[in-house]
Amino acid sequence: MNSLLPDTAPDFDQPVAVLKHCHGRIRKQLATLEKLLAHLPQHGADEQARQAASAVLKYFEKAAHLHHEDEEQDLIPMLRAIAQGEDAATLQALAPVILQDHKDMDAMWQDLHEQLTAIADGSGAQLSSSTVQRFAQRYLGHMEREENTMAPMALRLFGPEQMRQLGQAMQRRRGIDTGNPAAETATAAVPDVAMPGGSVPAPGTTVSVGERVADLRKDYGRASLDENDVLDDPIQQFTRWFEEALKAEVNEPNAMGVSTVDEDGRPSSRIVLIKQFDARGFTWYTNYDSQKGKQLSGNPFACLLFFWSELERQVRIEGKVERTSAEESDKYFNSRPLKSRLSAIASRQSAPIASRADLEHHYEDVARQVGETPQRPENWGGFRLVPERIEFWQGRRSRFHDRVVYTRQEDGSWTRQRLQP
Repeated sequence: MNSLLPDTAPDFDQPVAVLKHCHGRIRKQLATLEKLLAHLPQHGADEQARQAASAVLKYFEKAAHLHHEDEEQDLIPMLRAIAQGEDAATLQALAPVILQDHKDMDAMWQDLHEQLTAIADGSGAQLSSSTVQRFAQRYLGHMEREENTMAPMALRLFGPEQMRQLGQAMQRRRGIDTGNPAAETATAAVPDVAMPGGSVPAPGTTVSVGERVADLRKDYGRASLDENDVLDDPIQQFTRWFEEALKAEVNEPNAMGVSTVDEDGRPSSRIVLIKQFDARGFTWYTNYDSQKGKQLSGNPFACLLFFWSELERQVRIEGKVERTSAEESDKYFNSRPLKSRLSAIASRQSAPIASRADLEHHYEDVARQVGETPQRPENWGGFRLVPERIEFWQGRRSRFHDRVVYTRQEDGSWTRQRLQP
């Protein structure tokens, strides 16, 4: 099912080729997973299955993470530092997708890890077909995006010096001596290049990312929003946009920012995932003792923000927050994967803890104590924001954006009007 012989890899003086070689190894491990799915029902966790599971575990537990770090910490930052024009625009759109892919694939891997560990030690023979399929499809699409865009861009933009720096960074990450003591503390530098705004830094001058951010430009123009074309009900209008975001395969369309205010009037924001929306409002679930939970107990007004960059759209929703019923919270809690339920019990969200090890130990203690059917803790449940104001924003050219806002009236009806950008 899986060859245990090492592949012959290119040298690190060809770092882009090394990254593509890693993709080849990932494809082989994904193929092994597919074969393991077919093998287990007939043969169980026999010696061949155990070896295959061990090989997949070994690769994705270490090598895949190093590969992700190569991209996140070196390749993407180096490309961002020198990309211009269409390359810069492509990278600006692509990089967040690549980074989110890494997070999502890591989350899916955690589900597979437990099953593969049991197969590798012979204590289990179950492997989720749906999880394997989702994991493989996500990885294959992710690698195709990189091979069609980032790899050709790097080959086209990087000179010998950038290739050397990238290769050395990859070697250091793997504990390989680069033969250059100074390289241990060196940072990836870039040559003098024209800035996005057209200026060129003086020789020897380092322009920080914080200074370059003002030169980032992206003109919007995918669609328009007319106050006469939107639906009368903002919830129905939101539903229309949400469905369009799903159809467009927007990255994490259910992710939303939640902003709350503490007792001193200081705001704080974070990203959560919406779990339901209807005429009653917009619902998410959390620990009631978390920072946002405590702030909402003191001041129940909050603001939600959805941003769908692929569609150049955002939706701002303001209103009063209430707790969902215990029945609703129980129903959602019991629908979550077991590990997510255990995490909700084990974590005192927002409270300090000494180390990750302490957190893991506490999780293990909880898992042993509550078993396979944990009950929802009383301090965990749903919040529902009942909207009073909903604004739909559509990006337009030259920052002349479309904004349509709905405001709830005392009788429950909605009025709408256009706002200036």
